Amino acid sequence: MHADHRQLGRELGLFRTDPLVGAGLPLWLPDGAVVRSELEKLAADEAVRDGCQRVYTPVLAKRELYERSGHWAKFADDMFPPMKVGGDELVLRPANCPHHALIYAAEQRSFRDLPVRLTEAASMFRSELSGVLGGLSRVRQINLDDTHVFCLPEQVTDEIVRGLAAAQRYHRMLGIEVARYQLARRGDHGSYLGDDRLWQDAERQLGEALDRAGLAYEDAPGEAAFYGPKIDVQVTDAAGREDTLSTVQVDFNQPERLGLGYVGADGRRHRPVMIHRGVLSSMDRLMAYLIERHDGAFPPWLAPLQVLVLPVTGQQHGPAGSLTDRLRAAGLRADCDRADATLGARIRRARERRVPYVAVIGHREESSGLVALRLRDGRQLPGISAADHPAPAGRPAPADHPAPAGRPAPAGRPAPAGRPAPAGHPAPADHPAPAGQPGPAASTAA
Repeated sequence: MHADHRQLGRELGLFRTDPLVGAGLPLWLPDGAVVRSELEKLAADEAVRDGCQRVYTPVLAKRELYERSGHWAKFADDMFPPMKVGGDELVLRPANCPHHALIYAAEQRSFRDLPVRLTEAASMFRSELSGVLGGLSRVRQINLDDTHVFCLPEQVTDEIVRGLAAAQRYHRMLGIEVARYQLARRGDHGSYLGDDRLWQDAERQLGEALDRAGLAYEDAPGEAAFYGPKIDVQVTDAAGREDTLSTVQVDFNQPERLGLGYVGADGRRHRPVMIHRGVLSSMDRLMAYLIERHDGAFPPWLAPLQVLVLPVTGQQHGPAGSLTDRLRAAGLRADCDRADATLGARIRRARERRVPYVAVIGHREESSGLVALRLRDGRQLPGISAADHPAPAGRPAPADHPAPAGRPAPAGRPAPAGRPAPAGHPAPADHPAPAGQPGPAASTAA
C-alpha cells in the first residue's frame, strides 16, 4: 500500500484543512512549518549562490497589469474575481512574473547588467474547482520558489542550462527521482501569444539546452504555456500519478507586452528575453512529494524534531532538561518527553513521530555522565558523553556548491556570512553522526 501524504500529514501533525477556511487552503501546523521553512532557507541559500537577487512583491495588483501581461485574456477563468477598491479593480495574482518584470523595469539597464536574476518565495492564486483539489498537491494558494531571469538573446541557452543544473542540484540534495524531462511545445490548437519565429527560436534553444545538459527528453506538443515553450521535470508520486515538479520556461512575449528593454552596445534600446525558473517547485507540491517519498521520515536536517530526550524516571528530569537546553542552544530542534508513561511506550511514540535521534538518560547514564543514543530504525549506539551531543546530519551540499569551510553551523545549515553560528558541541569522533545521504537511505538510516 502506497503512502498518502494527506493521511501522513494528519498523523504527523504537518498540516490540516478546515471547512471554515476552505478547500485547497491548507493550514501549515508547527511541524509542517519547520519543514517548509528549511526548504525555503535551502532555496534562498542556493539562489544567492546561483547569482540571484531576492525581492518581495505584493500578492495583489490592478487588473490592468494582467491585461497588459496577457494573463487576463488567456487565464481569466482560473483567476479569482477582481475586488473593487475605490476606482480600482484589484486581483489576486495568478503568477509572479508581471511583478518581477516591473522590478526589472524600475531602473534603466545596460547590456552589461544582464543577466538579471530575480527570485522570491512568493504566493500566487488559482481559482481551482473543489473537485480537483487534493491535500498539498493541488491547492488554491501556490507558494512557489520563483525566479525570473532577464537576459540577452545570446545568453538564453546558457541560462536554461543554468536553470536545469539548479534543478538537478535540488533533486540530488532531496533524493528526488525524476521520471522524465519533457519539452512542452505549442500545439496545433490553442491560444498562444507571439509569432511563429519567436516560438521556433525558443523551442530550439530549449532543445539545445537539454542536449548540452545530456538529458534525454520527450516532446509534448500542446503543453506549452500561453506565452512560451518550457521544459517540465516530471516526477511520479507514491500512487503512480505523474506531475510536474520543476520547470524552465522561455518567454519572448511578456518583455514586449510590458515594455522591457536595455541599452545595447550600439547605444540603442533592445528587448530582453525572460526565463521563468521554478526549479525547486511550489512548497506545497514538493512537501506532498517528500512526505510520500520518505514515508514521513525526513532526512535529519529536515525533520521537525531532530532529537528527543527521554529521562527514564523522574530522577533524571534535571539532567534531561539540561541536555535539551544545550541541544537547543546549539541550534538543534530538541525536546524532552517527561510524560508519565513507560520508557518503551515513549520510544515507540518517538518512532511513530519519525524522530531521527532519541537520547535516553537513566540512572546508569546519569551516574556515568553518558547518554544512550537510539536511531529511529531501532539501532542503538554506544553511550556518548552527556557533555557532547548527537549532531544530526546536515543538509547535503551539492558537489558544485561545497559547504563553507571552517564555520560551524547548527543542524548542518551554513551560517549566513556575518552572523556567528551558536557554539555547539561537535559529535564525538568515535560516534560520528550518520551521513546525510540525499536519497531515501537518509530517511531510514537514522
